[in-house]
Amino acid sequence: MKAMLFAAGLGTRLKPFTNNAPKALAIVNGKTLLEHNISYLQRFGISDVTINVHHFADMIIDTVNNNNGFGSNITISDERDEVLETGGGLKKAIAHFSGESAFVVMNVDVLTNLNLSALVNAHELHHPMATLAVMKRESSRQLLFNEQMELCAWRNNSTNEVKTARNTEINDAFAFSGIQVVSPTIFNNTPFSGKFSLIDLYLHVAQHNIVKGFNHTGDVFIDVGKPESIEKAAALF
Repeated sequence: MKAMLFAAGLGTRLKPFTNNAPKALAIVNGKTLLEHNISYLQRFGISDVTINVHHFADMIIDTVNNNNGFGSNITISDERDEVLETGGGLKKAIAHFSGESAFVVMNVDVLTNLNLSALVNAHELHHPMATLAVMKRESSRQLLFNEQMELCAWRNNSTNEVKTARNTEINDAFAFSGIQVVSPTIFNNTPFSGKFSLIDLYLHVAQHNIVKGFNHTGDVFIDVGKPESIEKAAALF
């Protein structure tokens, strides 16, 4: 199986570090987030990884090259001309996953002990368009699922904005962990191009197809998006 790491973001929440470096190179216990997640994927047998780059792209490319990909086969998806957000970034790189039945996608600034094999197995059992790792934790934005853990809607708890994918009874709300298994056919017959969010893509696809949630509540997880979270991550990992 192959994977993609999202590393193109501006990392505005991680300022002032990201004034001079990309968030992928933030250090947790002597290792960059990039190395942590390449090693994490390797533990589950994934060593063919595409990384998208924009903010301080050359620093990420040099780090990969100087460390021989940390033992993995790394392909760079270059977004230096324009950052495309998660959906646009994935669509730009989708040719790298041609012929795959599914592939893993994750944000470079999350650390977790999620059993990735269990997530992949759940995806292969149900064959949805995507399977999203979700958990019970505080978040301003949540994904809403029915009793079968099929994606139904998205909610911004700060503004009460709701985007609905399907009108079925909502059973529970979860925070998205930024880790997912995706079918390469997810872009078939979708209207999205340029810059767009993966969440908007999932909500569109879920109108007529199944997008599943995978509950991994209880796993160790941290979004290393703010300076104070670096210290917390160091204690956890």
